[in-house]
Amino acid sequence: MEGVRVVTLRAVEATPESFAPFGQVVAAYGGKRFGPNDAQLDLSRGVPRFYIMRLEKRPLEFWTITHHASVTQCLGSIGGEDWYLGVAKPSIVEDGAREQGGDGRKPVQSRAGHYYLPPDPAEVCVFRVSGAKFLKLHIGTWHAGPQFKADAVDFYNLELSNTNIVDHTTHDFKKDDGVTFVIED
Repeated sequence: MEGVRVVTLRAVEATPESFAPFGQVVAAYGGKRFGPNDAQLDLSRGVPRFYIMRLEKRPLEFWTITHHASVTQCLGSIGGEDWYLGVAKPSIVEDGAREQGGDGRKPVQSRAGHYYLPPDPAEVCVFRVSGAKFLKLHIGTWHAGPQFKADAVDFYNLELSNTNIVDHTTHDFKKDDGVTFVIED
């Protein structure tokens, strides 16, 4: 595509340490009481929604990325299939009129009313999630995906009942930055 630069991102395995700036990796453990190995959720701003979504044909590429400013979100494949998630750190700003990104990015007001700095294409990375574990995203973490190699994968998803209606802010890298991303495994 003319004028659009393709950036290849090598997938990194999601571990508690590698994924910490974006959220948590939660896997099976023997804990009987709530603790740091459990998903640290914030579902306080609405009615939780826990559901299964079937996704089909999600090739290893993306150019849009989304964040939710009012909720943590959990995603995991039901069968433990490998999947990929593009992410960028949360960039919600408390005082939209004053804060500015170090690279000159200016705050934008979302349709939901909060202010954020558009994600920097240079700060996008991709994680591979394999096996019986799920990701809990921090509030405001930018995410693209899930993407996968299979024809279809079922995912469980925990968010709020109205997240995709009132709390869904999307940035289009192709339109705004002239960039698309391809995931390399």
